Amino acid sequence: MSKLCSICARGGSKGVKNKNIREMHGKPLIAYSIEQALKSQLFEHIAVSSDSPAILEAAAKWGADILIERPLEMASDTSAKLPAIRHCVQQAEEKTNKTFSIIVDLDATSPLRTTEDIINSVNLLETRGVSNLITGAPSRRSPYFNLVEMNDEGFVRLSKSPDKPIVRRQDAPKCFDMNASIYIWKREILLNDYPLFLPDTVLYEMPEDRSVDIDSELDWRVVEWIMGSRKEEVTV
Repeated sequence: MSKLCSICARGGSKGVKNKNIREMHGKPLIAYSIEQALKSQLFEHIAVSSDSPAILEAAAKWGADILIERPLEMASDTSAKLPAIRHCVQQAEEKTNKTFSIIVDLDATSPLRTTEDIINSVNLLETRGVSNLITGAPSRRSPYFNLVEMNDEGFVRLSKSPDKPIVRRQDAPKCFDMNASIYIWKREILLNDYPLFLPDTVLYEMPEDRSVDIDSELDWRVVEWIMGSRKEEVTV
């Protein structure tokens, strides 16, 4: 089945200024996702969508072959990501005169994923024959055990009430933190305006050290340190 990789990277970022083209270990951040997509050898095309000419220029330099100018109404702080991905796919199909069966969206701010994560995620979706896939890491907190909600009166309770008391976190149902690293859809599901979570949505599990999403300067320093540690391990 034909596959398109989409990477949506807007220019305005308040937490980390210009993070998508800011250099990390000698490369702009967006380059890591493009290189992973290229190395996977899964995709007919890699499409980058942005409202920023600088991001699109960097994307072309590092190997993206379809550049999509994202409408400003899809690039604000409050804009949802799904419409931007749909717009990217529709524009890519128009530019190439092709229809893609599977869409794999890589978040530019999650560079710690590996090429194998991409390949294994696609394999999981195809093997299971499901509508879509998300990625996540085992959650540090469980809504059945130690994650609480506060009501308007200031009282707290467990976010999810178990059928019977759970005295060990290990006995609670498995829970995951979405890491926003990889999203995969069958084309007809993505373009028909369905919500993200469907009855057959599956999760590809990634470890915590490949699941950091950069939203702050602290996140940036953590990712930068992990990348540096990996390079040191390779050279030892």
